[in-house]
Amino acid sequence: MKKRLLSAVMASAMVLSLAACGGAKTETTAAETTAEKKEETTTAGTTTAETAEAAGGTLIVGFDQDFPPMGFVGDNGEYTGFDLDLAKEVASRLGLEYKAQPVAWDSKDMELESGNIDCIWNGFTITGREDDYTWTTPYMANKQVFVVANDSDIKSQADLAGKVVEVQADSSAEAALKENQDLANTFGQLLTTPDYNTAFMDLEQGAVDAVAMDVIVAGYQIKQRNADFKILDDSLSEEEYGIGFKKGNTELRDKVQGALEEMAADGTLAKISDEWFGEDVTTIGK
Repeated sequence: MKKRLLSAVMASAMVLSLAACGGAKTETTAAETTAEKKEETTTAGTTTAETAEAAGGTLIVGFDQDFPPMGFVGDNGEYTGFDLDLAKEVASRLGLEYKAQPVAWDSKDMELESGNIDCIWNGFTITGREDDYTWTTPYMANKQVFVVANDSDIKSQADLAGKVVEVQADSSAEAALKENQDLANTFGQLLTTPDYNTAFMDLEQGAVDAVAMDVIVAGYQIKQRNADFKILDDSLSEEEYGIGFKKGNTELRDKVQGALEEMAADGTLAKISDEWFGEDVTTIGK
């Protein structure tokens, strides 16, 4: 009897010992697994640190809110525009949340470098900035022109001599004038303004004689305002629009580029363009 009792006690002790060992092993494995997962998460976060996915799956689009029809505040108080409609469709196709983030145009580079925005998408000219950003291929052609009053005696660029010309600060038109210094030197005065809405008001009031700007924006503004303005036939420069990403962010650029090419192939680009311009002005796939 004592022998059987002793045997039972010893057997129970062995079971408890084995259970304890097994439990310790399981606990250690779980801890190691958790550590591995943390390491994987950290690595993944580092890899995508400069993409929209790292910001919670949101595509943050930087734009000038005073640049119709590319990006502006609509009558309902909501941000709207051709470029913003394109961006919204791209974000949807990529499974990303879309966010339009207005920026001061002369601060756009700081916003991009700091990560406040993922890209600059707002009638953004590639020409002269080729090495400053990681670009998509051009999606739209554009040129810089001069807008004057219909009753103005200015018929060509030669007539701008001695006149007051206005341009948006840090714009492609300003850059084009710096490149064409011989022309700019003939002006009586060259003024800068933070946005083209102000420039058009100055032109309407006779405070300036001409405004240098994008032809796409000029045509839209004249039509919407039913303004008594005209665009000079001789252009200042020809260029193309693209979407600019932080230098080196090829991952997000490639995804956006792919979505744009899909939209060109299935007719979505043409459809959105027709809604804004009455025709297809896009160039992808052509």
